[in-house]
Amino acid sequence: MMLLQLSSAQGPAECELAVTRALRLLHHEAAAQNVRLDIVELVAGEAHDTHRSVLLSLDGEHAASLAERWTGTLLWVCKSPYRPAHRRKNWYFAGQPFSAPAKSTDGEIRFETMRASGPGGQHVNKTDSAVRATHVATGISIKVQSERSQHDNKRLAQLLIQQRLAARQQQSAQELRLQRRDAHHQVERGNAVRTFSGSAFIPQD
Repeated sequence: MMLLQLSSAQGPAECELAVTRALRLLHHEAAAQNVRLDIVELVAGEAHDTHRSVLLSLDGEHAASLAERWTGTLLWVCKSPYRPAHRRKNWYFAGQPFSAPAKSTDGEIRFETMRASGPGGQHVNKTDSAVRATHVATGISIKVQSERSQHDNKRLAQLLIQQRLAARQQQSAQELRLQRRDAHHQVERGNAVRTFSGSAFIPQD
């Protein structure tokens, strides 16, 4: 699965309308390529039923190639439906792919038991009460020996693994938010990778 953001990139209402028209076309292209498309987030535009930006998840064998077709500067050539006397006909918007943040699933956790070490009284080294827990997918490893029983140390180690995974996911989500924010300001006015024309939003490729 991957994420794709379509953004008007601080453009006027016509650019927001272009994002809305692009979203409809993208739905059709995804269906034709057997790519599952889900809307993750919508930011409303100034005009009714338009979008300043939309964040989508794409899932399927052809998700990456579909996202690539929508990556970069996009151009809609059309007379303004909001300002008939306006001379401008070129409305730019942009597509930007992002990697999806890691899922917050526990996955497989492997446990090893060992003798506790260090100070702790006469009982500390007599049983294999210490536990090392390793999250296989990420390599996160935790050793716990604070509790007397192996069962309690195992439970505590599992909680600490979950805490580390949650922190990692939060960091990934924050980095994604920063990348998306920057993308709103990065649209090149020219060298469009795809061009669409007229009120019917017909692709010229």
